[in-house]
Amino acid sequence: MEDIEIFEYRRLDLRDAVILDGFPSVGLVSTIAASYIVSSLDMELIGVMDSVYFPTVSVVRDGEPHHPVRFYAGDLEGPDGDWTRLVVFLSEFQPPSNLIKMICNSILDWAQDQRCSCLISPEGLVIEGEQPAPQKKKEKEEGAEAPKVDPPGTDLSNQAESQIYGLSSMPSGKERLERAKVPLFPEGLISGIPGVLLNEGKKRDFEVTCLLAEARDKIPDARAAARILETMKGLIPYFNIDLTPLYAEADLLEAKLKGMQAISKPGGKKTGPNLPMYG
Repeated sequence: MEDIEIFEYRRLDLRDAVILDGFPSVGLVSTIAASYIVSSLDMELIGVMDSVYFPTVSVVRDGEPHHPVRFYAGDLEGPDGDWTRLVVFLSEFQPPSNLIKMICNSILDWAQDQRCSCLISPEGLVIEGEQPAPQKKKEKEEGAEAPKVDPPGTDLSNQAESQIYGLSSMPSGKERLERAKVPLFPEGLISGIPGVLLNEGKKRDFEVTCLLAEARDKIPDARAAARILETMKGLIPYFNIDLTPLYAEADLLEAKLKGMQAISKPGGKKTGPNLPMYG
């Protein structure tokens, strides 16, 4: 696109590669998932996406400056020398609405030029757990605006595992979801980057698959990100990374939030959150 440039540090053969979108989403699900993959697979930084409209910041990690939108590549090794190449776009900033279509078109233009096989976009479904019971009952009768999901309870120590849903722009992606036993997202609105990627993928006959996890909106939800990555094991050949550290991060986060709940009771001392995020 004219206003967005993709600059490659290193040119690789990316035919049949799988792309993962790691722009921020509800609960930072996509960013946490993308960051964890990059770290776990020790992926190589191969390029950046740049624009005069992007934030004028440098993301510093381990003493190294990084562009706010960058992409990495790595290989998932299988038996008998088989492998799958994975490309991860990773960003810490939420694009303004006027840039979303340009960003999505730039990614898909580049993916098709590289002859990549498909794109997977993780996203969070908003969990609303702070409404009083009568309001929840009323919404159940009238129909709440999707995609929003009521959790089984508001006690953070007893949160059920996030439900995962899937949606794809192509029949091939739908078949992949069905083989992985991922229930299809039946009806609702998917906004932002995942929504545009799905629409553009359908228009271009390019497979874009969106994975939706129930997630808490106001905090980084590492458990929802881990559930997304667990589901991806059934979608991407040889994707079998250890998720134990990410689940441990989720446990740490939930313990911190449980403590904050106690501190924030009437008459207690209120404090701002200091929330961990993997990567």
